[in-house]
Amino acid sequence: MQTVKTLASVGALSAALLISGAAAAQDSDRERLIELMRIGDTVEVMRKEGLRYGAEIGAEMLPDIPNDDWERTVSRIYDAEKMEAVITQGFETALEGEAVGPLVDFFESELGAEIVELEISAREAFLDEETEMAAMDAFEMARGDETELYQQVETIIADSDLVEYNVMGAMNANLMFYRGLADGGAIDLGESDMLADVWAQEPDIRAESEAWLGSFLMMAYRPLDADELEAYAELYRTPEGRVLNTAVFNAYDRMYDEISYLLGQAVAEQMRSEEL
Repeated sequence: MQTVKTLASVGALSAALLISGAAAAQDSDRERLIELMRIGDTVEVMRKEGLRYGAEIGAEMLPDIPNDDWERTVSRIYDAEKMEAVITQGFETALEGEAVGPLVDFFESELGAEIVELEISAREAFLDEETEMAAMDAFEMARGDETELYQQVETIIADSDLVEYNVMGAMNANLMFYRGLADGGAIDLGESDMLADVWAQEPDIRAESEAWLGSFLMMAYRPLDADELEAYAELYRTPEGRVLNTAVFNAYDRMYDEISYLLGQAVAEQMRSEEL
């Protein structure tokens, strides 16, 4: 009997070690995938976008506040280190327990690394309004001609529900901005009123998302040949790719929600100071 107990104990220990080893491998893959996604480089571009967006909010809602004061406030809110930390934590949470080895293999490849670089470079290029408008014009022309690249981009957008994710993310961010304004005492709106106002914006948000996504992805993926782009599209049709797609939006939306709320609070604070 003692022998049986000992063997059973050894078996349990072996199973525990196997589980522990698998978990460690998953943790390592997750960390490597996050590294390959180049979150820090993406955040640098997002911070620049945020500073521009914050300036637009200031001009529209706080015309009497000195620009320098508001710029410093916006710069503090769009803190790159904090933004990266929130996104990274979001990725770690969303990918916990998931087998992401195939994703690591893809993004470690030459094609995977090139795609990440192309996406970041295109987003950086879109900081220039003329470049963004030219890309949108090119997208509309491609739509009319139904080019192969246009069709592939539209398939990627549809397969990964990119429009829906973007619309949902933008609406949630707008709601958080309203909540920041309300909590800061700048507006007197209940939750139902805020939701109604956000939903009223949905058609415009959807149209903007469709135009932005199409033009951005066409610009980013233009250097790829059709087979390379199809390989990337196929990745996101796999279970692992769908997990990554969800993780990306969950992580970045969390960051945008926090920033939007802080912006709303900051606007409210400035409005109160004007009244004083």
